Amino acid sequence: MREGRSSEMSDEEPPGGGGPPPPFSDQVLENVLESVLQFLDCRRDRNAASLVCRSWCRAEGQTRRELFIGNCYAVSPARAVERFPRVRALVLKGKPRFADFELVPAGWGAGFSPWLAALATSNPWLERLCLKRMSVSDADLSRLARSFPSFRDLTLICCDGFGTVGLAAIAEHCRHLRVLDLIENDVEDQGLDWVSRFPESTTSLESLVFDCVGCEVNMDALEALVARSPSLRRLRVNQRVSVRQLRSLMVRAPQLSDLGTGSFGEGGEVGEGEGEVEVADLEAAFAASRSLVCLSGFRNHAPQFIPAIYPVCANLISLNLGYSVITAEELEPVIIHCHNLQTFWVLDTVHDEGLQAVAATCKDLRELRVFPLDGTEDSEGFVSDIGLIAISEGCPKLRSILYFCHGMTNAAVVSMSKNCPELVVFRLCIMGLRRPDRLTGEAMDEGFGAIVMNCKKLTRLAVSGLLTDKAFLYIGKYGKSVRTLSVAFAGNSDSGLRYVLEGCPKLQKLEIRDSPFGDAALLSGLHHYYSMRFLWMSSCKLSIRGCKEVAQRLPHLVVEVIRDRPEKDDDEAIDDGEAVETLYMYRSLAGPRDDAPRFVKIL
Repeated sequence: MREGRSSEMSDEEPPGGGGPPPPFSDQVLENVLESVLQFLDCRRDRNAASLVCRSWCRAEGQTRRELFIGNCYAVSPARAVERFPRVRALVLKGKPRFADFELVPAGWGAGFSPWLAALATSNPWLERLCLKRMSVSDADLSRLARSFPSFRDLTLICCDGFGTVGLAAIAEHCRHLRVLDLIENDVEDQGLDWVSRFPESTTSLESLVFDCVGCEVNMDALEALVARSPSLRRLRVNQRVSVRQLRSLMVRAPQLSDLGTGSFGEGGEVGEGEGEVEVADLEAAFAASRSLVCLSGFRNHAPQFIPAIYPVCANLISLNLGYSVITAEELEPVIIHCHNLQTFWVLDTVHDEGLQAVAATCKDLRELRVFPLDGTEDSEGFVSDIGLIAISEGCPKLRSILYFCHGMTNAAVVSMSKNCPELVVFRLCIMGLRRPDRLTGEAMDEGFGAIVMNCKKLTRLAVSGLLTDKAFLYIGKYGKSVRTLSVAFAGNSDSGLRYVLEGCPKLQKLEIRDSPFGDAALLSGLHHYYSMRFLWMSSCKLSIRGCKEVAQRLPHLVVEVIRDRPEKDDDEAIDDGEAVETLYMYRSLAGPRDDAPRFVKIL
């Protein structure tokens, strides 16, 4: 399934009937390419333009420079390359988002190799690549580095399968590299010094992010690299970098606008009596970094170094403390200076008091994420409805919020909906199974109902807590702009899902886990699945019979049943009454994939 008219290509026939395409006249080239296509930067507009006629479709494909593919199995690599032969930038997504929560078994798929093979043989002009939740090998990275002479930007997000050998190949052979961003990847330490493989001459690096790489880095090589990269604006180091080493890097790159600090701890390098001097030196380095507006890192931070960042707080628009076990007492002296902050990520260790301090100061806040220190269901959280109410009252410009907590009230969520009507993203994750309003004991239906009623621009919603079908009735009735919906441990009958599928016309991505929705609920969405990118349902009440019926009635839909028992033979018959552990459905122009592992049955 694809977003809207397809992020990558349309499978609809443009007007004009069958037969070969008409001649590509000079007039069409002039009118389309110069008068229309040059103004179309939005992929949705380009998708619409490609449906006008065959000549427009061809012109749009020939002039497309940036390509987004939200599901690597939605189209074959060969077809994508043929349709868009001159693409310079590609964004490619693989595994479903629930892979982040270990709900997708290892070895499921989403390998990058077929895409690389198609690109390398047909498109030598590729310059930028962003992969998310893909399996990438060292051999892939090596071939990537050697296949595209002008390649300059590589971003890997939540990918696996590669290590320092692959990174060394990128550093050594991509001579025009501007961006190497490694974000939340599983990178294998193969004992290779990849940092020293960058060219010894002046580099074009503008962004280097490797905070997810757990292995030791060659600090001499890193310092030398930073020193000969005058265009470097973003640098995020890993937790092996101490504050002393961080200060040395900052001295060599005072032009940085985005800094990830690494551990922000002593790292065993500060001797007795040297702490105060080290803080003063670090503070001086921050004071000299006048362009710094984004700050992150602070893993395993030492509290005595926190005051060193005070000189840059007034300029910050983004502060990420999502890996820092920071307390309210440590946060308040920092946040009191952050009047221009627009994005803030933090652990719940700041308690409601810390969020109250944020609300009192950060009046321009647009995005807030509050993560749990302990993500287990039976753990004790540190933030509640009190912190949410404070944020809603103090940050009226809020557009996006992700909030993990262990106790919530309908009143707090209603307050958020009224005080922050411009919300586009609302993700409330109440830890624990089906927890009700912590004060009244009622279901959380009215709170989420208020969100979809009062926040007319809402496109992404995650619901949790004790919810009945009434909450889904509200979503179906008022959530007309919702594109992504995440549901966990919610609902009490098939009617709940039916309300959503029949009432949310723009729904693109629907992910559900541990909810009592069965075959009747699944079949109620037959009219809508072709216009969606995907549907994921795990630990629900589906049967093979219901999933087969969807596959039979919608032949262009790929219906995957993911089993927890990979030892089953591929040819073993599946009983129609057998319960489905995980269902993953998506539309594909390429049909069923040919790399499905044994535990995946495509119906």
